Parts: sequence; C-alpha cells; structure tokens
Amino acid sequence: MSDDQHEHHGPGMAARGVTRPMALKEIREQHEHGEQHGGHDRSAMLGMHHRQTLWVYWFLIMLGVWLVLNPLTFGYTQGTVEPSGGRDVWLTLGERAAAMKWSDILSGFLLIVFGWRSLRPNRPISLWICCFVGVWLTMAPVVFWSPTAAGFLNGSLVGMLVIGLTIMIPGMPNMIMFMAHGTTVPKGWSYNPSSWPQRWIMIAVGFVGYFVSRYLAAFQLGYIDFAWDPFFGDQTRQVLNSEMSHSFPISDAAMGTAAYTFEFLMGFMGSPQRWRTMPWMVFVFGILVIPLGLVHIFLVISQPVVVGHWCTFCLLAAAVMLPMIPLEVDEVVAMGQFMVQAKRKQLNLWKAFWLGGDVEGEGDDERSPALASLPEQPGKVFASSIWGMSFPWTLVVSALLGIGLMFVPAFLGGTGSVAEMNQVGGALILTMATLAMGEPMRLVRYLNVLLGLGVAAAPWLLGGAPAIAAFTSALVGLAVAALALPRGEIRERYGLWQRFVR
Repeated sequence: MSDDQHEHHGPGMAARGVTRPMALKEIREQHEHGEQHGGHDRSAMLGMHHRQTLWVYWFLIMLGVWLVLNPLTFGYTQGTVEPSGGRDVWLTLGERAAAMKWSDILSGFLLIVFGWRSLRPNRPISLWICCFVGVWLTMAPVVFWSPTAAGFLNGSLVGMLVIGLTIMIPGMPNMIMFMAHGTTVPKGWSYNPSSWPQRWIMIAVGFVGYFVSRYLAAFQLGYIDFAWDPFFGDQTRQVLNSEMSHSFPISDAAMGTAAYTFEFLMGFMGSPQRWRTMPWMVFVFGILVIPLGLVHIFLVISQPVVVGHWCTFCLLAAAVMLPMIPLEVDEVVAMGQFMVQAKRKQLNLWKAFWLGGDVEGEGDDERSPALASLPEQPGKVFASSIWGMSFPWTLVVSALLGIGLMFVPAFLGGTGSVAEMNQVGGALILTMATLAMGEPMRLVRYLNVLLGLGVAAAPWLLGGAPAIAAFTSALVGLAVAALALPRGEIRERYGLWQRFVR
C-alpha cells in the first residue's frame, strides 16, 4: 500500500494527523512496536515526531522576531485611515495605532519565549499558548480597528501561520501520547464525514468566503474608498455604512473575515477520524459554521427590510455560507454519536470530549477516494465530498420558487409590507430548501410549510399588492408548502441519527 493510500485507509499514525512525509515509515514502525509496549514507546514516538517537526518551533521564534520588529521598522502611524461612513469607534486614532503596535510587540515576545520552550518535546502548554497568540493576532486588527492596511494584513497572515505551525502541521500538541487507535467510519454510517474529500470542499468554500468578507472589511475599515457592486451600485456603500452595521462595536465584515479564517483553517485540522479523536474541534467548527452561519445569513436576508438596500457581495458571502451548513452538519452529528457511545461505554465524558477515544464503528474507510487523486478523477472526488447531501426535485423546485418570489415585486409590482414579505419570505424559503438538502437536516423542510402559507396569505391580509402579484404570491406559497411534505430520497446511513432523518 502506498503512503497516500495509507493516509486515507490504513491504521497507521499517518492517518491520525502526523503527516510529515519524511517520518511516515519510521512512525509506522514505531506504531507497530508501540501497540505492544505501551506508554514508553509512545514517549519515544513523541520524541521522534518532535525531531521531525523541529523546524516548526524555530519558525515560531522567527515569526516572534518579525512581530517585534515590524511595527518598529515600518510603524503603524503612517498612512492611517478612519473607518468609512464617519463611524465612531471605541478608540481614538492614536490609541488604535498604539494598541496595534503593542499587540504585535507583546505577541512577538510571547512567540519567542514559548517557541523557545517548545524546542524541547512534551511542552503542550507552550504550543497551545502560541496557538492562542495566533488566534489573537487574527482578531487584534478587528478589535482595535487597525488604522493601517499593513497592520491588518500583518496580523491576518502571521496569525494564520502561527495557528498552522502549532496545531495543523505537527498535529494537536502531544496527541501521540493519548490518541486512541480505532475505527474510521462511525457505527451505522455508510461513509466517513471527516474524510479529506468531505473536508476539502469546506476549505475551498471557506477560502472564497474569506476573500469576499475581506473586500467588504477593507471598505468598512477605510483602506479603500469605494466598494464596487456589479448590480446594486451605490447600495453596497449604504448597506455597509447603515445604522444596522454601525450598531455593532466592531466591523461586521472584518469579523466575518476572521470567522472564515478560522473555518478554512479548521478544515485542515485533525485526521480523518477527528469525529472521535478531536470532538472539541468538531464542536467548535460546528458552532462557527452552523449557528453563527445562520445568524450571518439571516442578517443578510433582513437587509431589504431593515436597511432598504441590497449588497451583491453581502449576498455572495451568505451564498458561500449557506451550503457550508448542510455540508458540515453530518460531521457534528457523528461527533454527537461518539459522545453518546462514550457515555454508554462509561468513559469519562469530559476526557472523551477533549482527548477523544475509541468506540465501536464500521472499520476503516475503504470508500472515500484519496484526495491526491483529485487531478485525475475530479468528478469522483467531488461526488464523495457531497455525500450526505441529496437533491430531491421537490427541494430544488422549492429553492427556485424562493428565488423567483424575491423578484415578484420588481416584475409584477407591489410595495411596502407585501413586497418585503416576498423578498424575505423568498430568501427564507431558499435557505430552508438548501438546508434540507443535507440529509441529516431533512426535517428542516417542514419550515417551508409555514413559510409558504405565510407568503400565500400575506397579500390578502396586508393588502396593497396588484392582483397579478397577489395571485402569483399565493400560488407560489401554496406550491412551496405542498412541495415541503415529501421527504425525498435518502442515499446514506447515519447510525443513531437515522431515526431523525424523516
């Protein structure tokens, strides 16, 4: 079996997050020996792995030096800008520049100190401190409204590098010491929701969302003077500078940039067994994608009502986030099943949540194609990346009807509350139909029964719509309600969650 095949299917350490190519053969040999001799060999494996990744900790020190010298070399007081729209922020211009300067200097010293400590093996706390420094560096330009684009870019890039160097490239600190070897596919499941094909699409979509949000953040923070919009013209500027946007203490677009940063980075974290080896990480990833993603989508949907304008790139950011939710929910469900199995097995749930464990499953993942085969067989890899989603014609038609409903006021007339109901109702119908395409979330489709009936009744209850627009809304709403009743085809199996797939 090749190294690439071993990474995806075999039981060796390479499938569990330790993926340095130079170390693969030695790790497998150590692992086979360690299964027989226990903790002493795990310590030897940890030392060997540390030697193979020693460059990582030196690089952390170098990044620390970079951070200390960067504001002293280039300064954060030249070329400063104010946020767009005359927005008041919680710090003055001078305080913002000083905060960014000292944030970088202090973060740099922390990386130097704890990067140096990490040069010796078995220093997980030092590595976690460095990781949280990377998280802070990503957030600092958002919190302090970085007055220079250089400060924002420096924090964003160095923060990503630090996170990658601490818990992505070498794996979770000291994971070798406690990692439970076991199954890859959850019990009762037909596929592995943590496989690399399942995750690469989340990484790619999150990366697109990052650039969309960063463009909007650049305008809100004042780095660019104009926000281009191909469809709604100046409406984007009015949305980004609206009272709704100004009500947040930080730039909502910049916060979205940070959130997408964490999302696509967390897509890389862990092994194809992370649903049971890193439950905490899957939980945090799920929080970022599902509830926070829904909040983001609903805020965008509310724009025509609250702000009275549309923003193309805001809609694009929501469109990027929407499919991420049904694509991620299966992994969260698998993690929840692991915790239920751990409880039944009478494992320590606190320890299982943070350190993972071994539970009964379906064995190794022989179904997922190797991600390295993407250039040769892109269709097969893409198909495996959307296992857990299916597209019944009822949901597809509902989604199209939701899109059409949003344009009813523009083409058939109608203003005021009826027009707003069509726009918001159509967007919500589209959202629920898309979410229900995720098979573990198929029950969500019933919300479209309520939405469809509400849209159908609105023109008659609220009045003010032309007859043709009222009849069109009524027909579309009733059709959406009827289309939400059939479940549609279910192609995969979901273990303990199967009884909720109705």
